[in-house]
Amino acid sequence: MSTLYVTLNNGVQMPIIGFGVYQIPPADTERAVSEALEVGYRHIDTAAAYQNEEAVGRAITDSAVPREDVFLTTKLWIQSPGEQNARDAFGRSLDRLGVDYVDLYLIHQPFSDVYSFWRAMETIYEEGRARAIGVSNFYPDRLVDLAVNNQVTPAVNQIETHPFFQRWHDTEVMDGLGVQAESWGPFAEGRNNLFTNPDLAAIGAEHGKSVAQVVLRWLVQRNIVVIPKSVRKERMAENFDIFDFALTEDDMAKIATLDQGETAFMDHRTADVAERFNTTKES
Repeated sequence: MSTLYVTLNNGVQMPIIGFGVYQIPPADTERAVSEALEVGYRHIDTAAAYQNEEAVGRAITDSAVPREDVFLTTKLWIQSPGEQNARDAFGRSLDRLGVDYVDLYLIHQPFSDVYSFWRAMETIYEEGRARAIGVSNFYPDRLVDLAVNNQVTPAVNQIETHPFFQRWHDTEVMDGLGVQAESWGPFAEGRNNLFTNPDLAAIGAEHGKSVAQVVLRWLVQRNIVVIPKSVRKERMAENFDIFDFALTEDDMAKIATLDQGETAFMDHRTADVAERFNTTKES
């Protein structure tokens, strides 16, 4: 099995399917990442806030896959204000990962002093310690404001995207800016009985594929990068096996009817979410 790539706005190639490690305990992460690399994943997504960067780094170092063949993403958690704090946090991530560069570095949440953080990330990018920089959880207003007021336009915006929250307007804005959309939570963590949804199951039956494969294929056909997570190697392989079929226009239209137009998790535009995240700064 092999993957497809998208080209970011700076020319960097990014695998359209990756392996996410959110909520995988550190004790299980090294094995999971090692198995994902064995399956064929060449894109690993972690974050300082996940507290498993060390295990991700060990798996990559011990793998037979050369470092340059692995697209590695990590993320900056909410810091105290100031460029130096962001640069220090990036250095800690590199140390934990055991690498001298990452392929993509993201601002994890659209809170605190994001403009000084972004200036620090522009410098990190210019130094070659991050091959691309971007953001996560930015709604269109925040994304546009950041893009028009800085030298470097984010290469990626990683946002909640799944059949119940399809983000058509958001991805249209990103396309206009040249920002690559990336989905977190592609399965909505099973909310709304996604895995037994009759429409998704019927589409899967037509193609001989699982509901999970249908969802991932739907995102890929929208040119959205996906980072499914699993701790079971057979499920990792299933999630990766989405390049031998295509959804029809009727399939895509049927999935479009599932959109509820609202988050299944949290709305980053609300006061309570902003307050909650700003109380968990990394000093």
